[in-house]
Amino acid sequence: MKVIIKYFFNVIFIFLLNISYVCANENIKIGLLAPFTGEYADIGKSIIQSTRMGVNKIDDSKILILPRDTKSDPQETLNRVEELYAEGVRIFIGPVFNKNLKGLSKFEDAIFLSLTNKILNNPNNVISAGINAKSQFDAIKKFQEINELKETLVLIPKKDYKEEIEEAIIKSKIKTKKVFYYDIDPTKLTKQIEKITRYKIRKKTLKDEIKRVKNSDDPNKEKKLEILNKKDTIGKIGYDSIIIADFNESLKSVATSLLYTDVSPKKITFISLNQWFDETLFKETTSQPISFPSINKKNYDNFRRDYNKTFNEYPNQLSMLSYDLVGLIYYLLLQNNFEIDNKLFSKKNKFKGVSGIFEINNKKINHLLNFYKVEGDKFIEIF
Repeated sequence: MKVIIKYFFNVIFIFLLNISYVCANENIKIGLLAPFTGEYADIGKSIIQSTRMGVNKIDDSKILILPRDTKSDPQETLNRVEELYAEGVRIFIGPVFNKNLKGLSKFEDAIFLSLTNKILNNPNNVISAGINAKSQFDAIKKFQEINELKETLVLIPKKDYKEEIEEAIIKSKIKTKKVFYYDIDPTKLTKQIEKITRYKIRKKTLKDEIKRVKNSDDPNKEKKLEILNKKDTIGKIGYDSIIIADFNESLKSVATSLLYTDVSPKKITFISLNQWFDETLFKETTSQPISFPSINKKNYDNFRRDYNKTFNEYPNQLSMLSYDLVGLIYYLLLQNNFEIDNKLFSKKNKFKGVSGIFEINNKKINHLLNFYKVEGDKFIEIF
C-alpha cells in the first residue's frame, strides 16, 4: 500500500512540475508555412483551417500558431522563415512542397515538419511528414506476406519521384521479381507493357495451340477450339502480382494497357500506391480489384465530416496531416519538458493521430498504414 501511495504522489509531483514549467514560460510558438495566395491558395486555406481545428482540440492557450504565406515560392518561403526565426520561432509546420525546402538548412536549430512525402536529399533540419514511399512499401510487404505473393513485378514511371520508390524498395526489403521503368507517353506505354508481360509470345502460343488442335485427331477438338477462340492469349506472364507506382489518369492508363495485353486483376493481383480513396476508381470496373496502402478510412471520413461541419466545405488531403502535426508537436514537447531541441524528434517514439500511427525515430517519420481494395463502388479494408 505504501508503495502505491508513493508512486501516486510521484506521478502528481511530475505532473505539477510540468504544468508549472509551462506556466512559467512564454507561448509555444509554431510557424505555419503554406501558400495562402496564388495557384495553391485552396490548399493553404485548408491547411490553416485544419491547424486551427488541431489547436482547438488540444485546448491549451499557450499554443500560438503564426501563419505565413509562402506563395509556393522558395524565396518567399525563406523570407517568411527569417521573419519568424527573428521572433524566436524554432518549430515550423511546413513548407508544403519539396521545392520550398531549399535554403532552410541555414536555420540549424529550427525544425521544419514539411508536408512533403519526399525524404531524399532534404536538409537535416527538415522532417518529411507526408505519406512517404517507405511507409507505403512497408504496408505492401505486409500485404504480400498475407497473400503469399512471391513473384512481384514493380512498374515505376519515369517521373521525378522514381528515386524515392527505388529507396523505398531497398529500405522496406520487399520481395520483387523484376522492376521495370515505363514511359508515361501513351504512345510508348502499351508497347512497353506488351514487352514486360510477354504479350506477343503468349499471343503466338495461342495461335500455335489452335493450329495444333485443328490438326489433331482429338475427338473433343471442336469444344477445345471453341474455348481457345474465346481467348486472347495463353501462357503465364511470370508474375503473381503487379505494383503500379502511379496515380490518377496515369495509373488508369497502365491498368488499361495491362488489360489490353490480357493481364487481368482477376488472375494477377493489382497493387498501387496510396490513392487517398479516389472514388473515380469505382468507374474502372475492369481494373478491379486493385489494392493500395492508405491512412485509416474511418478516421479520414470522420475528419472530413468534422471539417465540413465546421467550415461548410471539404478539406484537402494534406490538411489532415497538419491537424495531426499540431498534436504530435504538443505530445513531444510535453515529453521533452516543452523544450525545442535536437532531442525532440531523435528519440524513438509513437503517436496516434487521426491519419494513423506516426513512428518517430532519428528525425524521421514513418506511417503505419492500413490496406484497402477497390471492388465495385466500395473501399474494402484488408488490414
